[in-house]
Amino acid sequence: MKHKFEQKVYFSDTDAYGVVWHGAYLRWMEMGRVDYCQSVGYSLTELEARDILLPVSSINIKYKSSAKLEDTVIIETEISEFKGLTATFKQTIKSKDTGNIFITADVVIVAVNKDGKLYRRIPEPLASIFEREISCPEPV
Repeated sequence: MKHKFEQKVYFSDTDAYGVVWHGAYLRWMEMGRVDYCQSVGYSLTELEARDILLPVSSINIKYKSSAKLEDTVIIETEISEFKGLTATFKQTIKSKDTGNIFITADVVIVAVNKDGKLYRRIPEPLASIFEREISCPEPV
């Protein structure tokens, strides 16, 4: 399942050069991952109540072009890989108007408890959801 949402570029998202500041993309990607989890039935507060936190362990991001003030961008998020211990989100941010891709990224998350102890496997129910998403990709 590919989760999508739109975001307007505001002045606070831009840098001194008049383009979107690189950190704004990271914030939008975080929003995409949070919304993805909610779309499969689990908010971050529900996961925290189950003693599951999902920190990012690595990000590989490619900046391809720059969004500008008042553009509307589309943030796409999907699970691209699940290895038990880690899950990888594939994320793309692109122009709503032109389809021009601004960034692509692979974001790897792990699961820890509230004390910061790493789970050796992402706990249920997320593990089953991630496995299902990998085995049943969205139709083209």
